Amino acid sequence: MLITATAAVTGSTLIGHSARAALPVVDMEALIKAAQIDPRRADTAITSGSKDSVLQVERALQARGLLTATYVDGHFGTSTIAAYAAYQRSLGYSGLDATGLPGPTSLRLLGEQRFTITRSLSPGSVVTLRGAQVNTRTRSMLFEAERLLGAQLTITQGSYSSSTPASAGTHDGGGALDLSVSGMSSTYRTNVVRQLRRVGFAAWLRTPSQGDWPYHIHAIALADTDQSIGAQHQAGDYYLGFNGLANRAADDGPAVTPKLSWEEYLRAT
Repeated sequence: MLITATAAVTGSTLIGHSARAALPVVDMEALIKAAQIDPRRADTAITSGSKDSVLQVERALQARGLLTATYVDGHFGTSTIAAYAAYQRSLGYSGLDATGLPGPTSLRLLGEQRFTITRSLSPGSVVTLRGAQVNTRTRSMLFEAERLLGAQLTITQGSYSSSTPASAGTHDGGGALDLSVSGMSSTYRTNVVRQLRRVGFAAWLRTPSQGDWPYHIHAIALADTDQSIGAQHQAGDYYLGFNGLANRAADDGPAVTPKLSWEEYLRAT
C-alpha cells in the first residue's frame, strides 16, 4: 500500500508539473494570415482563427517594451507590425528580414519560454528557375498550377528582384512572379489566374490600361514570409477582395472559394 500511495503521489506531481510546464501554442499559418490582412483593414476586426496566436505574440512584444497594452488585442494591425519590426531589428535583422512579418527564426526566439509554434512556415531556399530567382516554396506552387493547367508558363520577372520600377517593390522579396500571356486567349488567361489562385497565389491579369506595363499575370504567394512590404499589402488586399493595385478597386479576377494558402491547398487535396 505504501508503494502504491507513493506512486500515486509521484504520478500526481508529474501530471501537475506537466500541466504547469505546458506552453500556449501559436499557429504560424493563422498568425501570418492576420499579419497580411489586418494592416489593410480600415478597422480593428480580427482575422478568423488567429486571435489566440496573435495575442501570444503581442504579449511577448509587450513584455519586451515594444508594444503598449492598448494594442494587445488580437488584431495584427500596423502598431503590431511596427513592434514586430522593431523586435526583428533588435535581433540585428534589416531589409526583408525586418518588415514586421514574422519569420520562423524570429518567431521561435520570441516564443522562448512563452509559447510553442505549430504549422510553421518557411519560404525555403532561393533557386533559379527558367532564368529567374524564386524560393523553393514558390517553385512548388508554380509547378502545381502548371500541372493543373497541363502547360508550362513563361516567367518574365521572378522574386528577389528590383529590376522593374513599375512593380513598386512587390518583387523585392519572395513569392512574387510575373508571367507572360503571349499567345493566350482571354479565356485561357482567366483560367491561368484561376489555377494560380487555387494553389495559393494572389493573382491578377494586369493590363496596359492599369499602369505602365504590357499585358501579363502578376502573382504573389500567400503566406510567403520573405514577402516585401508591397507584396504583403497585395496579399492582404486579395483576401479582402481588392485588385492589389494602389487604387484598391474591387478584385477583377476569377472568384476562387475558399482562398487558400499553399499549405491549406495541400491539406485539402
